[in-house]
Amino acid sequence: MKNFCIITNPCKDKDFRLTNQMKSFIELKGGSCCVVEEGEEFPDTVEGALVLGGDGTLIRAAGVASFKEIPLIGVNLGHLGYLCELEEGNVYSAIEEMMRDNYIVEERMMLCGTDIAHTALNDIVISRKGVLQLVELIVSVNGLYLNAFRADGIIVATPTGSTGYSMSAGGPIIDPKARMILITPINAHDLNSKSIIIDAEDEVTIELRSRQSLKDEKVDVNVDGEFALELSAGDSITIQASEQKTKIMKLSKISFLEILRRKMQGY
Repeated sequence: MKNFCIITNPCKDKDFRLTNQMKSFIELKGGSCCVVEEGEEFPDTVEGALVLGGDGTLIRAAGVASFKEIPLIGVNLGHLGYLCELEEGNVYSAIEEMMRDNYIVEERMMLCGTDIAHTALNDIVISRKGVLQLVELIVSVNGLYLNAFRADGIIVATPTGSTGYSMSAGGPIIDPKARMILITPINAHDLNSKSIIIDAEDEVTIELRSRQSLKDEKVDVNVDGEFALELSAGDSITIQASEQKTKIMKLSKISFLEILRRKMQGY
């Protein structure tokens, strides 16, 4: 690999200090490097992208990178994350390894939904809006009724997203290389409501049911934390695995379980 691009979160790398140093290092070693802002298209010559910031920056970059099948590697400039393998202290040796093609690529599944333009590496979240009251969401899988959740909303997550909002809502942690879909209710008004794991080939349909006919009930649909659309009572959305996949470059042999252990121990 010789042709790189760098995607930087300017709040994490102020004045692009590390960005410019990395760009100069790559060019000094005989490679090429461009710097793009989040959401911008990559030049066709790019073979790999270095993402500076944190897990959130990498997740946002995944949407663009997956279209061109460009592998990503994260440089963590914040707290220990689950997705970013590199730190500032080892980024230059990592670049040298990538330039020698000493890396592997992991594919991570993504989600798509009806009337949603972007794919999700982490999750698609349906959540209440307006007054503080529960919404009733009817969940079907492959056209078959599963359950009616009275809750603040529902998270439909990938295995990568299992360590995000779904985990905060009480969902299980899943190895990100797995292929499955995770459905987690948010603050369900039911002591028996649990996360449900289904096959990656299944389709999940979620309908907003009207609870009070005189009220204009609505929910927001957010894709990886970004607003996508609004649903009114009677509307539904169908979510399934996308044909797009995010490619993550891996250099170290540290397993996901080792990263998880460090995170659970707070370092």
